[in-house]
Amino acid sequence: MVSRTNKFRGRSRYHGRGKKAGRGAGKRGGRGNAGLNKHRLMTRLKYMPKHWGMHGFNRDPSLRIVHNSINVSQLEQLFPDEEKINLSSHGYDKLLGSGKVTKSLHVSVEHASAKAIQKIESAGGSVTLEADDEEWEEE
Repeated sequence: MVSRTNKFRGRSRYHGRGKKAGRGAGKRGGRGNAGLNKHRLMTRLKYMPKHWGMHGFNRDPSLRIVHNSINVSQLEQLFPDEEKINLSSHGYDKLLGSGKVTKSLHVSVEHASAKAIQKIESAGGSVTLEADDEEWEEE
């Protein structure tokens, strides 16, 4: 049996494949993303509008403050025997107001939400903000 290409030897210029089909990725206009700035420009504009360039912005690192926070409801579970709790020494720097407080607690922390302060004070406890104390000492 004679191979297909041998049939075309000397008789056909392109061996039955058309002008560019036999040359690598010629018929499809290149491999991958080739030609996106030239012959595939409309494809890029229509289907890939955010393919290149920067989008959005990054906040300055000094503004990206992530607090290690704890909720009011977790205080009694994590510290069942304590009435005076220094959250900074336990690695927390913000107290949030989700949940209920059943006993009187005296909490010392850097930051606290208004709701957390209200809940602890309504249960007969108090919240001391350490960040405020440091500012007063500096002045």
